[in-house]
Amino acid sequence: MTTEIKFGGFGGQGVILAGIIIGRAASILDHKYATLTQSFGPEARGGACSAQVIISDDKILYPYVTRPEILVAMSQEACNKFLPEAADDATVIIEEDLVKPRGVKPGMSVFAIPATRFAEELGPKMILNIVMVGFFTAVTKLVSHKSVRETVKGSVPLGTETMNLMAFDRGYEYGQALV
Repeated sequence: MTTEIKFGGFGGQGVILAGIIIGRAASILDHKYATLTQSFGPEARGGACSAQVIISDDKILYPYVTRPEILVAMSQEACNKFLPEAADDATVIIEEDLVKPRGVKPGMSVFAIPATRFAEELGPKMILNIVMVGFFTAVTKLVSHKSVRETVKGSVPLGTETMNLMAFDRGYEYGQALV
């Protein structure tokens, strides 16, 4: 089984790190194959940004996402740009305060979380990506909870592990309540 995932947002939201965490958890701890490609504008913050992750039980021969089965949109611009590319039955995960999806196909499943609000309750809003990673983990069940949580701990700056794990847990719990 192969799953194509696209994370989209703007620079400064941690979009690339979210993709890295999911790919690492899948490949290193869940023993699957994974690829990551990334795209970002020349701006340091505020520009368009995306991470494309493929997770598979078999070797991946082509590393680029062509029709995402899972779309994570953390900005309206990302949703507008990537939703038309998504599979007709895609799972669409959005930051509900920043994204209002238009053009959702009848077979798509949309899951929304106020990730920025949750992040601000826990600390700086920049941890919204980790809230989204927790939510992604609960909603998709593509990568194991244990693997992703462990990868979060090893992927964030030293001294921020506790705060980031709280962000992951908050997103995961919110997702668990929805599915």
